[in-house]
Amino acid sequence: MIKTIITGKAHVFGNNIDTDQIYPGRYLELVDPKEIAKHCMAGVRESFVSEFTAGDIVVGGTNFGCGSSREHAVIALKSIGAGAVIAKSFARIFYRNALNLGFVLIVCPEIDKLGIKGTEELILDIEKGTVTNNSTGEQIPCEPISGYAMEILKNDGIINMIKEQNKKQALLC
Repeated sequence: MIKTIITGKAHVFGNNIDTDQIYPGRYLELVDPKEIAKHCMAGVRESFVSEFTAGDIVVGGTNFGCGSSREHAVIALKSIGAGAVIAKSFARIFYRNALNLGFVLIVCPEIDKLGIKGTEELILDIEKGTVTNNSTGEQIPCEPISGYAMEILKNDGIINMIKEQNKKQALLC
C-alpha cells in the first residue's frame, strides 16, 4: 500500500541522470535488495547513502532514469526507502519499471519553481497532485497518476495486482 502523502528531505540531482548513475553496473551481480541499496546513486554521488534517510525524496531534472533498462536502478531507490522521485520528466522504460515494481515517480515539469537546493523538506500529496516546499510554503501542481497506475502502486507492483485479480476471479468460479 502506498502512502498518499509523502514528507521527506529533498535530494536534488540534475538532468539526464541515467540508470548507471542511479545504480552502477559494477554492482549488478548483487541480488539482495539490502545490498543493492548500499550503492544507490553511487554513480553520481558516492555520499548519497550516508546522507539519506528512509522516506526522503529524490528530485531530478529532465530525462531521469535514461540509459539501460536495468530494474536494479528502481530496486536501489525502493530498497533504500525513497518516498518517491519527483522529476521534470522520466525515461519511459525507467518510468514503467518503477510502476511495475510499485515505486512512486511523479512528473512535475515546474519543480524548479520551488527553488529546492537540497535541504528543504517536501510534502508530496499524490491524491491532490501537489508538491509543497515546507520551508517556504510554496506549492506547485504535478501531473496526476492515472487510476490504473494508482491501482498498480496500491498493490505494490503489477505482479501483486495480477495475483490479487486472480484470487478474486477464482472466488467467482
